[in-house]
Order: sequence, then C-alpha cells, then structure tokens
Amino acid sequence: MTTRTFAASKVPSVLATFWVVKLLTTGIGETGSDYLGTVSIALAAAIGIGGFAVALWTQLRADRYHPVRYWTTVLAVAVFGTMIADGPHVVLGTPYWVDSLVYLALLSAVLAWWRRSEGTISVHSITTARRERFYWGVVLLTFGLGTALGDAAAVDAGLGFVWSILVFGAAILVPWGLWRAGLNPTITFWSAYVMTRPLGASVADWLGKGTKDGGVGWGTGSVTLAGLVLFAGLVTYLTLTHRDVDRETVDPESVDPGAGDTPVGDIPRDALPQR
Repeated sequence: MTTRTFAASKVPSVLATFWVVKLLTTGIGETGSDYLGTVSIALAAAIGIGGFAVALWTQLRADRYHPVRYWTTVLAVAVFGTMIADGPHVVLGTPYWVDSLVYLALLSAVLAWWRRSEGTISVHSITTARRERFYWGVVLLTFGLGTALGDAAAVDAGLGFVWSILVFGAAILVPWGLWRAGLNPTITFWSAYVMTRPLGASVADWLGKGTKDGGVGWGTGSVTLAGLVLFAGLVTYLTLTHRDVDRETVDPESVDPGAGDTPVGDIPRDALPQR
C-alpha cells in the first residue's frame, strides 16, 4: 500500500521542553473540559469533538512539523481524551480501574498493530502518513488510559489529588530510570508518555478544585487560562527557535542553516528497522 512520505519527522524531538508542554496540555485538557462542562454540555461537546476533528485534520494534511499545529492537536486530543475516558464511567457506571484495563488493552493492540505494519513504533520514525495515523491513534489512547488511571487513583482508591500527584510523580521517574539503565528508549518513552496524563491532570485538579474537594480552590477556569498562557509562551518559543526539530530524521538539504545547532540532551534514538 502506498503512502505519503515526508522529508523529516512530523513530531518534535524529545527534549525537556517536550515534557513540560506535554504536561501543560494534560492539565489544560482536564480543567478545560471540566470548566466547559459547567458552562454548557453542548458547548463542551462541540469544542471537544469539533476542535479535535479540525486540529487532527489540519495536522494530517500538512507535510512537515510545525510547533503550533502539532501542539494544538495534542491540546485538542487532551480535551477530547478526557471526554472519552469519563464517558464510560458516567454513562455505564463502570469503575475507573475497569476503564483503565480496557484502554490498556486497546493501547497494547494498536501498538502491536503499528509494530507489525511498520516494523517500528519509534516516535522518531514518523516520516510517512500511515505511521502518523498510527501515532495519533496511540496518542489518543494514552490520554484515555492516563485519564482513567488518574481517576482510579484519586476516586476509586481514594488517594485524593495530593497523594495522586506524589504517586504519579514517582511513577513517571521509573521509565526514566529504566532508560538510563539501558532499557529500549521506545518502550520507556511510551510508558512515560502515559504517566504524564494522570500527573498533569492531578496537579491541575488540585489547583482548580475547591478546598472541600481537597483542592486549592483557584477555579477550573483560572487554572485553564493560566495553563493556556504558559502553553502559548512555550510553543511560541519553540516556533521561533526551532529547538525541537527532530534532526535525526531531517533531510540535511532541507535544514535551515539559521535554525540553530542540533539540540543537546535528546533521548538516544533506537535504530530504526529497515523496511
């Protein structure tokens, strides 16, 4: 089957800024969807579903990576992912730990399908349209799984927000430690990627929820707005500096000489199997 190919990877390099912006999207997705729900369920659905569809369509049509387009899509996935994770619990009454197991099974199945089809699930190999579709399918399921995990810890297990922050803050360090010990970076990347969702959402909930619910009481609207300001600032920085371009997969003839040096501190790339 033929598929479009790109001159460079359509996803950013995995630097410290990647994890910071990713955590911001998880928090914004959590409090943003909660805030919209208090304003209007119809509005929340329109923005969550419509925003996700438009952002993903725009991203998939493009031929190259751009920070604004990419991170806007991740943010839209964060809002939509919250809805699909909360939906089964609200509509069917299933416990969050059951939802977590369902999303874990779905995520494992899509990753296996991607691996079987493309020979790699590395985020540094997103140079074809088919691989990019697999990538965004996995990203969506990680948000669903991460949201369900966070709610299972805070609600089903009764940990509350503070203990959930501590638990998932420690949990996200495990893949980092295993990567440092030599475990496959692709496996550790996706493991850490899942953990960013419950960690960021727990922090956002703690800041936004009222004191009677165990939060600080800043309000979901205020926390969402603050997160959007930080998000916009960081994405603007990445757009102007080009620091997060994944130069491992860039065609050397297409690189802008004025875009800056190759970023330092990338996670080492695992060798990509040849098709």
